[in-house]
Amino acid sequence: MSSTQAKPQQTQVAQRPLDGITVIALEHVIAAPFCTRQLADLGARVIKIERPGLGDFARAYDTRAKGMSSHFVWVNRSKESLTLDLKQAAALEILHKLLQTADIFVQNLAPGAASRMGLSADHLQKVNPRLIYCDVSGYGNDGPYRDKKAYDLLIQSEAGFLSVTGTPDEPSKAGNSIGDIAAGMYAYSNILAALLLREKTGLGSCIDISMLECLSEWMSFPLYYAMDNTDPPSRNGASHATIYPYGPFLAGDGKTVMLGLQNEREWLQFCRQVLLNEALAIDPRFNSNALRNENRAALKQIILDTFRPLNSQQVIARLDQAQIANAQLNDMAGLWQHQQLAARQRWAEVESASGTMPALIPPGINDAYEYRMGPIPSVGEHTTAILEELGLSENEISTLRQAGTI
Repeated sequence: MSSTQAKPQQTQVAQRPLDGITVIALEHVIAAPFCTRQLADLGARVIKIERPGLGDFARAYDTRAKGMSSHFVWVNRSKESLTLDLKQAAALEILHKLLQTADIFVQNLAPGAASRMGLSADHLQKVNPRLIYCDVSGYGNDGPYRDKKAYDLLIQSEAGFLSVTGTPDEPSKAGNSIGDIAAGMYAYSNILAALLLREKTGLGSCIDISMLECLSEWMSFPLYYAMDNTDPPSRNGASHATIYPYGPFLAGDGKTVMLGLQNEREWLQFCRQVLLNEALAIDPRFNSNALRNENRAALKQIILDTFRPLNSQQVIARLDQAQIANAQLNDMAGLWQHQQLAARQRWAEVESASGTMPALIPPGINDAYEYRMGPIPSVGEHTTAILEELGLSENEISTLRQAGTI
């Protein structure tokens, strides 16, 4: 999708849920920035603390989004960038001053690093009792894994995700940063809950988010499936581990169609209207999901033989007529052009130093307000304006810049 196809941002909007809320984000890469971008979507003012010069190192991951990093573009729109060298006392003083009146502080430094800078929840909430403090880390703030480095792939491994994802021969990671995304979502929802609680108590909360715990929650189906040392779900590529047929099937034109059956009524319809073989529905090899799962190789061959004379659109037409769930196997080009996203006007435009950028509007259409779709900030773009808000003079700001503090 080109930016010319995107839905233009509206300038007149109703009050958003988090208008007037200020977030200070000492963040990098994905988990914490994804959380705070969603707070910004709802109207919060998010001040992102970055290193002078380089900024968040996710800015340098790639140059695929009009010369900018695809990761950074995704999770950092609608924020203000303030550069501070937190190894300098003057920079720490500025950060502490911001936190005296902030509503939310989100940080994903290494465990213990914030406390060593005087940025612990206990210290900050003594000065600002209403502050909501959210700490995002790989394994949490205690326990034997507290100080282990935790990148997304490593969390996917520790949480058992790799053990159930991939083919029988080889485990596979998720194609996106699922551990980071899980942590960002739980940080976001915990902060929203803390804001609601603050309305009742007048006090902030301290939130400890562990990437391992977030992704482990998402692993609960495989966990329960493997209770009491029973066999875990097998790795079956894009097919479902326990339901069959449920997954990818090749049509005669070489394109893949995804389909899924959930119950015996659908199995009968599938045999009758898609495979054109009603007798197959009562075949003793296939007349329950458990049996179909046991005999999936034989059933797969029957399905492929039926689909071979048909192209993918003919297969999908049969599936639709039989009301069998199905989907095309889209690539990124297909997703950019997805007609359902276009029909529901799910694209907006955001500004950046590289020009206008298309961006997906956050999920969830609310008739009371529109999400904020603000610019993607350059490194330190808002430093001077924020310091002026804090009362620093032009000379003081110039001195800090010359010292490399900002």
